[in-house]
Amino acid sequence: MAKQHLKIGTKRFSLPSSPIVRIGIGILLVLGGLVGFLPILGFWMVPLGLVVLSVDIPAVRRFRRRVEVKWGHWRRERRAEKARRERESAQVVASAQPAPATRRKSAKSQAKKPGSKSAG
Repeated sequence: MAKQHLKIGTKRFSLPSSPIVRIGIGILLVLGGLVGFLPILGFWMVPLGLVVLSVDIPAVRRFRRRVEVKWGHWRRERRAEKARRERESAQVVASAQPAPATRRKSAKSQAKKPGSKSAG
């Protein structure tokens, strides 16, 4: 039988080749996670145990796959929403900036030139 692997993110972990041992490890992880309030044991063990069990138990595999798909949709929507908010805030900032100031004539250029008529 081929060696089973568990892939989490970019990491790949080897699992025992015996289905009995894998199921035993998965059950122990889930049970250990249920008493996660105790030292050393933790609630993190429940999802890890379910992932190990999903290698051999089709019902758990379907559940894991549904969770993965829903999580992927949620992440994609979250990224799209974040990008949309960033575009909107960039547009708001761009429209809120004052128009560039026109160049004012310097005092020298406003002074009366010799020979020009002055009122008075």
